[in-house]
Amino acid sequence: MKSIAPRKFALLSAIFCAVMLAFAHNASALSIGDTHELGYVWPGVPSGNALYVNHLIGMALGTIDAANGQIYHRSTNVLGSLPTAIVDHSGTGTTINLGNGGLYTYLFATYAGGLLGSEVWYVGNLSGIIKIPAIGGGCLLSGWTLFGTGGAVPDGGTTVMLLGAALGVLGIARRFLMS
Repeated sequence: MKSIAPRKFALLSAIFCAVMLAFAHNASALSIGDTHELGYVWPGVPSGNALYVNHLIGMALGTIDAANGQIYHRSTNVLGSLPTAIVDHSGTGTTINLGNGGLYTYLFATYAGGLLGSEVWYVGNLSGIIKIPAIGGGCLLSGWTLFGTGGAVPDGGTTVMLLGAALGVLGIARRFLMS
């Protein structure tokens, strides 16, 4: 078996690192009132009720409504077609992993006992790790719930792209090893 020349090994390593960095997810942060905001619900408890999110989805942009013992405020953000929310996953903390995208559509974060209540964000176009505020409306985050749509495909083609990249690297490695 032939040994790899140091220059070829360095080039091969650089290509491999570039391919891996190209598929890395960038972390992003959501904030109260940003462009991903669907709206907020006051007092917004209990956390994670799909009824609240679906009510916001059905409201006109920039409107306020009272229903189900809650006060709803729909943001003026145009977020496109909004599918019905189905409860999927709950947790605590400010760091949330959305995966490769396509699994979750909405994020419902409860800030208990304050002026804000619960903030609802549209996260259907985000992936990877996101951060949410620890404090909203003067109160601490008490929990969050991710909502899916029930029919989402968990992988948006990332697996196929990674497989293609790996096969390409193997082909390049074979070429350098054989020459």
